[in-house]
Amino acid sequence: MQDLAAEIRDRAGAVLANPRGWALFLDIDGTLLRMAPTPDAVTVPPELPSLLASLADGLGGALAIITGRRVVEADRLLAPVKLVASGVHGTELREEPQGPIKMLAEPVPADVIEMMASVSRIAEGILVEAKGSGAAVHYRNAPAAQRAIESEVARIIGLSSYDLVLRRGRKVLEAVPRGFSKGQALMDLMRRPPFKGRRPLMIGDDVGDETALKAADALSGVGLKVAGEHFSRDEADFGGVQEVRTWLGLLAERLGQEQDASLLSARGG
Repeated sequence: MQDLAAEIRDRAGAVLANPRGWALFLDIDGTLLRMAPTPDAVTVPPELPSLLASLADGLGGALAIITGRRVVEADRLLAPVKLVASGVHGTELREEPQGPIKMLAEPVPADVIEMMASVSRIAEGILVEAKGSGAAVHYRNAPAAQRAIESEVARIIGLSSYDLVLRRGRKVLEAVPRGFSKGQALMDLMRRPPFKGRRPLMIGDDVGDETALKAADALSGVGLKVAGEHFSRDEADFGGVQEVRTWLGLLAERLGQEQDASLLSARGG
């Protein structure tokens, strides 16, 4: 593991030098979990929930999931652990791990959802997902239909009286309310305890994560990129999901060492 840590770029290594001064923000798909043919088909390593719980504890609760999924979906994947979370590109927020999920945007109107659902007729393998305050069209199983799908989703957004914008992702197109983003979610959380006063560290892999990566950099923090379908290996800090999880293990180990040293010092050892 130490050999891998030495290979990871200096920006990631700097976090390990003083981990308690950071707040950690994590995307799920393509960052913590490998991409799958459909959102429900992802595989969660059995050790991941406990790793995230350990990190949250070591950071004094300053860990949040920033995802395009709904918060309830993040909970299902990471059960039994619950974390501070922002869902559907900043339109859902849970400020405390055991707190309520707040809807920060109005639900997408039923007629828009109905029109979005019709996009599945373009080609076999297209999956349309209603997300409350957003809607997503997954085309990983119908990549040749991308242009037709994008044209139709843009048309639907143009017809809607609800102010929606098109967000592109890894083989997914999403319609979400204007003014919301993962970056805005990160900035909002950084104004609240226990994140306030720390430096933000965001790890993400996709177009939708770029606003949060930039927000972290703008707040004197760090945005770390994961290589995949969006970021190339040359521009990324991590070569893939496994490197991210291994590095998070190193971070948890470092936090544990600091916690043990603090306890020893408090006891006069």
